[in-house]
Amino acid sequence: MSAPKKLYIKTYGCQMNVYDSERMAEALAGYESTDTPDDADMILLNTCHIREKAAEKVYSELGRYKGLKADKPDLKIGVAGCVAQAEGEEIMKRQPMVDLVVGPQSYHRLPELEAKARSGQKALDTDFPEEDKFEHLKSRPKAKRGPTAFLTVQEGCDKFCAFCVVPYTRGAEVSRPADRIVSEARDLVERGVREITLLGQNVNAYHGHERGLAGLIRALAEIEDLKRIRFTTSHPNDMDDDLIAAHGDCEKLMPYLHLPVQAGSDKILKRMNRQHTRDDYFRIIDRLREVRPDLHLSGDFIVGFPEETEEDFAQTLDLIERVKYGSAFSFKYSTRPGTPAAERDQLPESVKDERLQRLQALLVSQQRSLQDAMVGKTVNVLFEKPGRLPGQMVGKSEYLHAVHVESDTLIPGDLRSVRIVESGPNSLKGVLN
Repeated sequence: MSAPKKLYIKTYGCQMNVYDSERMAEALAGYESTDTPDDADMILLNTCHIREKAAEKVYSELGRYKGLKADKPDLKIGVAGCVAQAEGEEIMKRQPMVDLVVGPQSYHRLPELEAKARSGQKALDTDFPEEDKFEHLKSRPKAKRGPTAFLTVQEGCDKFCAFCVVPYTRGAEVSRPADRIVSEARDLVERGVREITLLGQNVNAYHGHERGLAGLIRALAEIEDLKRIRFTTSHPNDMDDDLIAAHGDCEKLMPYLHLPVQAGSDKILKRMNRQHTRDDYFRIIDRLREVRPDLHLSGDFIVGFPEETEEDFAQTLDLIERVKYGSAFSFKYSTRPGTPAAERDQLPESVKDERLQRLQALLVSQQRSLQDAMVGKTVNVLFEKPGRLPGQMVGKSEYLHAVHVESDTLIPGDLRSVRIVESGPNSLKGVLN
C-alpha cells in the first residue's frame, strides 16, 4: 500500500478560516496533514481579504514555493478563501504554478478539483453554488479533539459596510439549519470538546432557528457535557431582545462578547454605512450589563477612515472611555478595491499612524486595568494545554483571559475553580481552589 499524500494548509485571518481549513483537510480524505510545506504533496493557502494588501501577501507567499515546485514537479499548489474569491483566474495568470483556486463557498468540491489538478489541468471554482456546502462535506472523522472548537453557523453579510469586502467574497447571509448544527456539536462533544465558539461573519443575524441565535444557544445548552458556549462576530443591529436576555439567563453562555462598533462619531458611522449611532450602541451595552453586570466586552476599531476629523476621532476615544473594553482589535483604514470608501479622499498615513498609536494606548491601558482587577477573584478555567514551564497548565477563564496554573494533576479538558494571584502583561496566574 502506498503512503498517503501529505497536505500542508496555511490559514490566514479569522476563526472562520480556521474552521474552514479543518473542513478542507477532512474533505481531502486521501491526505494526511503535515506541519511543513517542504514534504507536502499539496500546499493550500486558505486566505483572508480583510487586512491591508491581502492579495499581495498571498502572491509573496506563493513566490516562496517556486523552488519547491521546481524540485517537486508533482507538488500541487492551491489558493482558497476570500482572496481566491476576489482574484479568481488572475491568481493563475500572475502565478502560473498555482494549480487550484477555490472560493470559500465551494470548498466542498475540493476532491473533484484536486483530481482535475492531478490530471494536469487547472482547477478553478469561485461560484456561489446553490447547494449547501456543509451538506456535501464528508462526515467529520471520530478522532479525539481538544477541549475547544469552532463551529460555523452562519456565513456572508448583507450589511454592506463601506469599508468591507465580505459581502463580495462570502456572499449574502446564509444560516445553517439548527438541527444540523446541534448534531455537529454533539459529535464534537463526544470527541472531547467542552467549549464551542459559534462563528459567522454576522453571527447574531443567524436565522436557522425559529428564535434566532438565542434559540440555537439554548438548544446547544441542553447538550450535557458541553460546558461553555461563545459566539463571534456580531453586529449591534442584530442584538435582539432574546439574545440580550440569553446573556443573563443561559448559564453556559460565557460573559464575554465581541461587539464591533468601528468608530465613535455618528458622522463616520453614517459614512461607514453602519446603520446605527453611538447612542444605539450605548443602549445595547447598558442592557447587556443590566442582565450580566460582569460582562467583558471586546470591539473592533478603524482609525483614519476617509473624512475623519480630529473631533470625530475624539468621539471614538470618548466611546472607548465610556464602554471600557477588556480587549479590542484596532487598525488603520486601508482601501479595499470595489468598496465605496475606496473611492473617497484618503487621510495621510502620518495622521492614521498617530491616531492609531493614541487609540491603542488607551485600549491597552483599559485591558491591563481590567485584567489587574481580576487579582484576588475566583474564576472558572477550562484547561487546554501544557504551559511553557514544567508542571504548568494553561486555560481560559470565562472572560477569555489566559490563565496559568502550576499543577501535576491537571489535564486538557479539566474545568476547575481558580483563584487569581498575579496579573502579567498578557495573562493571569492562579492557584487551584
